[in-house]
Amino acid sequence: MTPLPQFEIQARGLVKRFGDFTAVRDVTLEIPKGTIFGFLGPNGSGKSTTVKMLTGLLQPSAGEISVAGMPPDPANPNSRRAIGVLPEGNALFHSLTLMEHLRLSGPLYGLTQEQTEGRAEQLLNALDLWDVRDTYSDQASYGMAKKCSLAMALLHNPRVLFLDEPFEGIDPASGRGIKDLLGLLASRGVTIFLTSHILEIAQQLVQSFAIIREGQIVCRKEMVDVAREGRTLEDYYFEHVGRPEIGEWDWLG
Repeated sequence: MTPLPQFEIQARGLVKRFGDFTAVRDVTLEIPKGTIFGFLGPNGSGKSTTVKMLTGLLQPSAGEISVAGMPPDPANPNSRRAIGVLPEGNALFHSLTLMEHLRLSGPLYGLTQEQTEGRAEQLLNALDLWDVRDTYSDQASYGMAKKCSLAMALLHNPRVLFLDEPFEGIDPASGRGIKDLLGLLASRGVTIFLTSHILEIAQQLVQSFAIIREGQIVCRKEMVDVAREGRTLEDYYFEHVGRPEIGEWDWLG
């Protein structure tokens, strides 16, 4: 696959099978540099599987991928430095403090100790974690652990960020700070691919989005077109995903 220079993320005909089950079917994406892109869908729709393929953690059964101009490969130092990942869950070590996670991450991306310490301090301050930096991850709240994982994804100044549910378990003040930080990064050319179940936040943040259902993309829109039509991201989401009917419960008073 020859990457087009204006697209930081390209996927063509992605398929992922697990035995007889096809989790992702013919997913094609082209995401320009500096875009905040929302990848939305219900649980089990194929979001996380797609993200794992785009970051090189899973090999596709079929299809081609280019991220930052190269196939994603965690074993390739150039690919590893170009991509930052906030994974599903937080994947932290219980026996390490929040600060120790960043100190451990820096050398993996070729950062010196001085660079690691300086960037870690800036990120922990920006994410309101500096005062709790010596907290062990198994004693940290879910939101603190999530923000630490985000700091680790940002530490090496990647070109492309993949964020799986970055606002899950985050309090409103921290959520506002993260939104501002992501907006700043995008304005500086960082491409951000995020999944989120919080549609209100996604609507405020993304420039474009795709909705995946049962492994297939069923909708792709630019937010400027959504606004022009007088609709919301939520309107499109429920139109393509559906929602359960409450019905009548005769035992409610």
